[in-house]
Amino acid sequence: MLDERIDGNLFYPRRRGDTMKLSTRNQIKGTVIEVVKGTVAAKVRIDIGGGNTITSTITVDAVNDLKLEKGDQVTALIKASSIMIGK
Repeated sequence: MLDERIDGNLFYPRRRGDTMKLSTRNQIKGTVIEVVKGTVAAKVRIDIGGGNTITSTITVDAVNDLKLEKGDQVTALIKASSIMIGK
């Protein structure tokens, strides 16, 4: 796989159609209903249906990297007490 550098950081981009296997078993699909950015952290609220929501606090960098916006379809990945978001 080819590597790339952005702002001096090395990373290995996923190619379109690539899938990622995760150890996280609790994966809940939903729709972003709110993104509130602070200085370092952001609150992301996700509607998971049935009148239920999940709220996750992630870094503003993560919100920007994922380009998260209201209305996006996402998956909440729940492991122990952490909720991560994949798009």
